[in-house]
Amino acid sequence: MTKNKVLIIDDDVRLLALLEQYLTDYDLEIVTASTPIEGLRFFEQRGCDLVVLDIMMPGLDGFEVCRRLRKVSDVPVIMLTARGDTSDRIVGLELGADDYMPKPFEPRELVARIKAVLRRRAVSSGVSTEKSANPLIAGDLVVQLERRTVIRAGRQLELTGAEFELLTFLIKNKGIVLSRNRLLDVLSGRDYLPFDRSIDVHISRLRQKIEDDPKKPHYIKTVWGVGYVFTERSEDI
Repeated sequence: MTKNKVLIIDDDVRLLALLEQYLTDYDLEIVTASTPIEGLRFFEQRGCDLVVLDIMMPGLDGFEVCRRLRKVSDVPVIMLTARGDTSDRIVGLELGADDYMPKPFEPRELVARIKAVLRRRAVSSGVSTEKSANPLIAGDLVVQLERRTVIRAGRQLELTGAEFELLTFLIKNKGIVLSRNRLLDVLSGRDYLPFDRSIDVHISRLRQKIEDDPKKPHYIKTVWGVGYVFTERSEDI
């Protein structure tokens, strides 16, 4: 069985050594890079299944590295922030990160996050032939499950893995009001704090990509005090 390859980019060489030793025991192939340029070069040449990315690094910070990764790939990204600052988390998610962890952290929690993200990707990619033969269609959106692509009005959209999974779940539950906690469970497979804003960031990014006017959404509508609902109807919820 092929191991998932995880690229860790962090300028803390002691932490890199610790994580490489620890994570290898969990059936993961670990590759480390102590500079952003080294990490980007490795990804360009050899690729990986997931990137763990520190925010605070000299030269290019983690935000810029994530931005560059998103220009060429939807590889899952887990960002590390030393401050645990909510604004850092939101910026990272807006750039397309799939998850985040504040430092310091327990290595086994990072393992759990990595496994959860990889499991989501495997489930989303492993759609049966019978189901994948029929794409999901909603308005001018066509979701091709087996290819993990979304076409809108004949043009392919660039979605991250988390955005694709969120949109797919919303369409499959069209017309049903879904709470933030329910959507977070689908995305992460772990518990979030009650006031976690990450789902709102993902929804905002999706609206930017699928709506004609993100401020007056046609597809993904807010149900105040509850969550969100996907609808093809033109009237307000």
